[in-house]
Amino acid sequence: MNPRQEAVADAALALLAERGLRGLTHRAVDEQAALPAGATSNVARSRAALLELAVRRLADRESQVLAVDEFPAEGGGVTALADALSLALHRSLTGHRDLLVARYELALEATRRPELREIYDRSGRVFREMTEAMLRAAGAGEPERQALSLVAWCDGILFTCAAGSYQSQRVTRQELRARAEELLRGMAVK
Repeated sequence: MNPRQEAVADAALALLAERGLRGLTHRAVDEQAALPAGATSNVARSRAALLELAVRRLADRESQVLAVDEFPAEGGGVTALADALSLALHRSLTGHRDLLVARYELALEATRRPELREIYDRSGRVFREMTEAMLRAAGAGEPERQALSLVAWCDGILFTCAAGSYQSQRVTRQELRARAEELLRGMAVK
Protein backbone atom coordinates (compact mmCIF):
# COMPACT_ATOMS: atom_id res chain seq x y z
CA MET A 1 0.00 0.00 0.00
CA ASN A 2 1.37 3.42 -0.86
CA PRO A 3 1.26 6.32 1.66
CA ARG A 4 -1.87 7.88 0.12
CA GLN A 5 -3.73 4.55 0.26
CA GLU A 6 -2.65 4.09 3.88
CA ALA A 7 -3.87 7.58 4.78
CA VAL A 8 -7.24 6.92 3.15
CA ALA A 9 -7.55 3.46 4.73
CA ASP A 10 -6.55 4.72 8.18
CA ALA A 11 -9.10 7.53 7.93
CA ALA A 12 -11.75 5.00 6.85
CA LEU A 13 -10.95 2.79 9.85
CA ALA A 14 -11.16 5.76 12.21
CA LEU A 15 -14.54 6.72 10.77
CA LEU A 16 -15.84 3.17 11.01
CA ALA A 17 -14.87 3.08 14.69
CA GLU A 18 -16.30 6.52 15.40
CA ARG A 19 -19.42 6.68 13.23
CA GLY A 20 -20.06 3.19 11.90
CA LEU A 21 -20.75 2.26 8.30
CA ARG A 22 -23.25 5.06 7.81
CA GLY A 23 -20.55 7.61 8.55
CA LEU A 24 -18.15 6.20 5.99
CA THR A 25 -18.33 8.35 2.88
CA HIS A 26 -15.67 9.51 0.46
CA ARG A 27 -16.17 13.07 1.58
CA ALA A 28 -15.86 12.14 5.26
CA VAL A 29 -12.62 10.25 4.53
CA ASP A 30 -11.23 13.29 2.70
CA GLU A 31 -12.01 15.42 5.76
CA GLN A 32 -10.72 12.87 8.29
CA ALA A 33 -7.44 12.44 6.41
CA ALA A 34 -7.10 16.19 5.70
CA LEU A 35 -7.04 15.50 1.97
CA PRO A 36 -8.37 17.73 -0.81
CA ALA A 37 -11.96 17.10 -1.85
CA GLY A 38 -12.13 14.15 -4.22
CA ALA A 39 -8.79 12.63 -3.20
CA THR A 40 -10.39 9.53 -1.69
CA SER A 41 -12.28 8.90 -4.94
CA ASN A 42 -8.96 8.84 -6.77
CA VAL A 43 -7.70 6.10 -4.44
CA ALA A 44 -10.94 4.10 -4.11
CA ARG A 45 -13.51 4.95 -6.76
CA SER A 46 -16.43 3.10 -5.21
CA ARG A 47 -17.69 2.36 -1.70
CA ALA A 48 -16.82 -1.30 -2.28
CA ALA A 49 -13.24 -0.36 -3.16
CA LEU A 50 -13.03 1.82 -0.04
CA LEU A 51 -14.26 -1.04 2.16
CA GLU A 52 -11.79 -3.45 0.56
CA LEU A 53 -8.94 -1.01 1.17
CA ALA A 54 -10.03 -0.69 4.81
CA VAL A 55 -10.07 -4.48 5.28
CA ARG A 56 -6.57 -4.85 3.89
CA ARG A 57 -5.24 -2.03 6.06
CA LEU A 58 -7.00 -3.44 9.12
CA ALA A 59 -5.17 -6.75 8.65
CA ASP A 60 -1.84 -4.91 8.37
CA ARG A 61 -2.45 -2.86 11.48
CA GLU A 62 -3.76 -5.77 13.54
CA SER A 63 -0.71 -7.87 12.65
CA GLN A 64 1.47 -5.02 13.98
CA VAL A 65 -0.52 -4.98 17.22
CA LEU A 66 -0.13 -8.73 17.60
CA ALA A 67 3.66 -8.49 17.07
CA VAL A 68 3.86 -11.98 15.63
CA ASP A 69 7.62 -12.13 16.20
CA GLU A 70 6.97 -12.16 19.95
CA PHE A 71 5.01 -15.41 19.88
CA PRO A 72 6.77 -18.48 21.26
CA ALA A 73 8.86 -20.69 19.05
CA GLU A 74 8.81 -24.48 18.97
CA GLY A 75 8.50 -26.04 22.41
CA GLY A 76 7.18 -22.95 24.18
CA GLY A 77 4.34 -24.85 25.81
CA VAL A 78 1.16 -23.61 27.45
CA THR A 79 2.81 -21.04 29.68
CA ALA A 80 4.60 -19.26 26.84
CA LEU A 81 1.55 -19.40 24.58
CA ALA A 82 -0.78 -18.06 27.30
CA ASP A 83 1.69 -15.27 27.98
CA ALA A 84 1.88 -14.31 24.29
CA LEU A 85 -1.90 -14.46 23.86
CA SER A 86 -2.50 -12.30 26.93
CA LEU A 87 -0.03 -9.73 25.62
CA ALA A 88 -1.74 -9.55 22.22
CA LEU A 89 -5.24 -9.39 23.70
CA HIS A 90 -4.27 -6.77 26.25
CA ARG A 91 -2.59 -4.63 23.58
CA SER A 92 -5.72 -4.77 21.46
CA LEU A 93 -8.04 -3.92 24.32
CA THR A 94 -6.00 -1.15 25.88
CA GLY A 95 -4.43 0.57 22.91
CA HIS A 96 -6.37 -0.40 19.82
CA ARG A 97 -10.06 -0.59 20.68
CA ASP A 98 -10.80 1.53 17.61
CA LEU A 99 -9.40 -1.21 15.36
CA LEU A 100 -11.62 -3.77 17.07
CA VAL A 101 -14.75 -1.69 16.56
CA ALA A 102 -13.81 -1.07 12.91
CA ARG A 103 -13.29 -4.82 12.47
CA TYR A 104 -16.76 -5.58 13.81
CA GLU A 105 -18.29 -3.05 11.42
CA LEU A 106 -16.42 -4.60 8.50
CA ALA A 107 -17.24 -8.17 9.57
CA LEU A 108 -20.94 -7.42 9.61
CA GLU A 109 -20.78 -5.69 6.25
CA ALA A 110 -18.91 -8.69 4.82
CA THR A 111 -21.92 -10.86 5.66
CA ARG A 112 -23.90 -8.78 3.15
CA ARG A 113 -21.27 -8.32 0.43
CA PRO A 114 -19.78 -11.52 -1.03
CA GLU A 115 -16.91 -9.61 -2.68
CA LEU A 116 -15.94 -8.11 0.68
CA ARG A 117 -16.37 -11.49 2.41
CA GLU A 118 -13.74 -12.98 0.14
CA ILE A 119 -11.20 -10.28 1.03
CA TYR A 120 -12.11 -10.35 4.73
CA ASP A 121 -11.70 -14.14 4.86
CA ARG A 122 -8.40 -14.03 2.95
CA SER A 123 -7.06 -11.44 5.41
CA GLY A 124 -8.28 -13.48 8.37
CA ARG A 125 -6.70 -16.68 7.06
CA VAL A 126 -3.29 -15.29 8.02
CA PHE A 127 -4.35 -15.09 11.67
CA ARG A 128 -5.87 -18.57 11.58
CA GLU A 129 -2.67 -20.03 10.16
CA MET A 130 -0.64 -18.18 12.77
CA THR A 131 -2.85 -19.65 15.51
CA GLU A 132 -2.39 -23.15 14.11
CA ALA A 133 1.38 -22.66 14.05
CA MET A 134 1.40 -21.42 17.66
CA LEU A 135 -0.66 -24.39 18.80
CA ARG A 136 1.59 -26.77 16.91
CA ALA A 137 4.67 -25.19 18.54
CA ALA A 138 3.02 -25.53 21.96
CA GLY A 139 2.46 -29.24 21.43
CA ALA A 140 -1.25 -29.31 20.59
CA GLY A 141 -2.47 -32.67 19.35
CA GLU A 142 -4.78 -31.32 16.63
CA PRO A 143 -3.76 -27.70 15.93
CA GLU A 144 -5.95 -27.29 12.83
CA ARG A 145 -9.07 -28.33 14.76
CA GLN A 146 -8.12 -26.58 17.99
CA ALA A 147 -7.36 -23.30 16.22
CA LEU A 148 -11.09 -22.66 15.76
CA SER A 149 -11.69 -22.90 19.50
CA LEU A 150 -8.76 -20.64 20.33
CA VAL A 151 -9.64 -18.03 17.69
CA ALA A 152 -13.29 -18.08 18.78
CA TRP A 153 -12.26 -17.62 22.42
CA CYS A 154 -9.94 -14.71 21.54
CA ASP A 155 -12.59 -13.09 19.35
CA GLY A 156 -15.16 -13.55 22.11
CA ILE A 157 -12.93 -11.95 24.73
CA LEU A 158 -12.13 -9.04 22.41
CA PHE A 159 -15.75 -8.43 21.45
CA THR A 160 -17.12 -8.77 24.97
CA CYS A 161 -14.52 -6.40 26.41
CA ALA A 162 -14.51 -3.87 23.54
CA ALA A 163 -18.18 -3.68 22.57
CA GLY A 164 -20.13 -6.21 24.61
CA SER A 165 -21.39 -6.51 28.12
CA TYR A 166 -17.94 -6.12 29.73
CA GLN A 167 -16.90 -3.06 27.73
CA SER A 168 -17.05 -0.80 30.79
CA GLN A 169 -14.73 -3.07 32.78
CA ARG A 170 -10.98 -3.23 32.33
CA VAL A 171 -9.52 -6.71 32.25
CA THR A 172 -5.87 -6.99 33.25
CA ARG A 173 -3.18 -8.82 31.38
CA GLN A 174 -2.83 -11.18 34.35
CA GLU A 175 -6.54 -12.06 34.16
CA LEU A 176 -6.25 -12.66 30.42
CA ARG A 177 -3.18 -14.83 30.94
CA ALA A 178 -4.90 -16.97 33.58
CA ARG A 179 -7.97 -17.46 31.38
CA ALA A 180 -5.84 -18.27 28.31
CA GLU A 181 -3.83 -20.84 30.26
CA GLU A 182 -7.03 -22.39 31.63
CA LEU A 183 -8.44 -22.70 28.11
CA LEU A 184 -5.24 -24.16 26.67
CA ARG A 185 -4.95 -26.72 29.45
CA GLY A 186 -8.59 -27.67 28.83
CA MET A 187 -7.67 -28.23 25.18
CA ALA A 188 -4.92 -30.60 26.38
CA VAL A 189 -2.11 -28.47 24.97
CA LYS A 190 1.12 -29.61 26.61
